[in-house]
This record gives sequence, structure tokens and C-alpha cells, in this order.
Amino acid sequence: MTTAPPPAATPATPATPGAADAPAAGATSSELLAVVASRALAGRRTVFAGIGLPTLAASLAHLTVAPGLEIVYESGVCGAHPAQLPETIADAVLITGAEAVLPMATLFGAVLQGGHIDVGFLGAAQIDRWGNLNSSVIGEWERPQVRLPGAGGAMEVMANAREIFVVMRRHTPRSFTAELDFCTSPGPDRALADGIRPLGSGVTRVVTDLGLLERAGAGEELRLTAVHPGVTVDQVREATGWELAVADEVAVIEPPSAAELRLLREDVDPGRVYLR
Repeated sequence: MTTAPPPAATPATPATPGAADAPAAGATSSELLAVVASRALAGRRTVFAGIGLPTLAASLAHLTVAPGLEIVYESGVCGAHPAQLPETIADAVLITGAEAVLPMATLFGAVLQGGHIDVGFLGAAQIDRWGNLNSSVIGEWERPQVRLPGAGGAMEVMANAREIFVVMRRHTPRSFTAELDFCTSPGPDRALADGIRPLGSGVTRVVTDLGLLERAGAGEELRLTAVHPGVTVDQVREATGWELAVADEVAVIEPPSAAELRLLREDVDPGRVYLR
């Protein structure tokens, strides 16, 4: 594998009105999300990666902006160097070349709860303005419209990683909702209200197909800080199920570079395990 030079930082260019075009020339939605999410890992040391887009982002970051990044998986694999992308959290390919494989009790009790994870990288079906996540059900709990995979280790990751990044494939009022159908992974605000003090800041960054939402931690709600080329602030507001806070200056995200796309397609996921 070759290591590409780090991409240029997102320019703080004010967003301008315009029709919604393709998010990035030559890039699919999955590629766009993976590239933008990978850039957020610059300077991070350890990431607890979920399967799917978080795995794509972490693997690409390891080849670009964070060559020393240690990728940790819920199955106990630390310092993963798989020959190909894992299809599940228990995929045996994760073991080959790994720095260590720990019992899950040690992973969660010593590594995660010990405060050794910089970023937890998660996905979810729903998120609210405070960064609480739902990955359990859509609809009523007793008779859901859709039953989802559930928490896995997401609740422990939310509570113990220093910060949480979330990747959302679709930015719609149903997924960015004022009230979750079910709270699978409560952020620090909700936990504090219940008398629980989490170690981390909760969700600090959300990458979507429309742009980037950020918050500093407990007591702050998510706000729009950047959009993809061709996306307007009004579009993002209309696609959000609450009155979205917007930064004074909204940047335009730099599209994926040819080098980033080549690495993603040829080195990270040539078998199209997660790229669509």
C-alpha cells in the first residue's frame, strides 16, 4: 500500500445559495462520507470503529492523515491490520496481523472504561440535537415499524470514548429528529440528567450526505458548520427535524481528491464490501 499526502484542510469559505448538485464529481455518496469522515481523524491516536462506513473512514485515515492510528474493534481486536475489510465484527480477517486480541471484558473494562480511546466512530438510524442515538427500533417499541441491530457496544463507547464521531448516510427529518423513537445510546446531557457522569464529551461531529454538524460537548446542541458543494444552508435546515443552529460562517467542504478516491477504491475496499 502507498500513503497519500494528507488532503488540504477544509477551507472556511462561506456557503452560497445554489441548486443542489452531485456532492462530489466522480464520487458516490459512500465515498464522499468515508473521505470526509476520514479527515476528521487527523491527529487522533486511537479509534474504536464500528463496522461499515466507520471502518472505511478509519482505514482510509490510516493511509492518509493518521498513519499512526490504532484501530480497535468491539470483538477485542486492537491495532487491526486486516488484509481486507471485515464484513462483520467477528470476521476472522480482523485477527491476522493485529497488535493484540483481548477478551471483551478486558477491552471494555480496561481499554474503553480506562479512557484509552480518543474517538468512538459510530453509525445510527436516528440522532437528536444533543447527540443521543437510536439504533434499536423505528416506531413504537412494542410494535416497531423496523427493528434494528441494537446497541452492541455503542452505549459503552458513547460513555467512555473522549469524543464520538457519527456517520449518517441520509440526512432527513426522520433520521435527524427532535425526539428519538428509542434512545439506544444516551449522550452526556441525558446521562447527567439521570445522575450519571460519563467520561467523554459525547457526539462532537456528525458527517452526513449534506454536510457537517458539530458540538463541543455537554450543554451544547449540534450546529451546522459546513456543507458539501452545491448544498445550501436552507436545504440542510429543511432536512433536519428540529430548528437547526447554524454557525456564523458555514464552510464548503473540499470534495474528495483523486488520490483519496484511488486509495479508497483500490487499497481500502477493492472488493466493494461497503462502497456502493
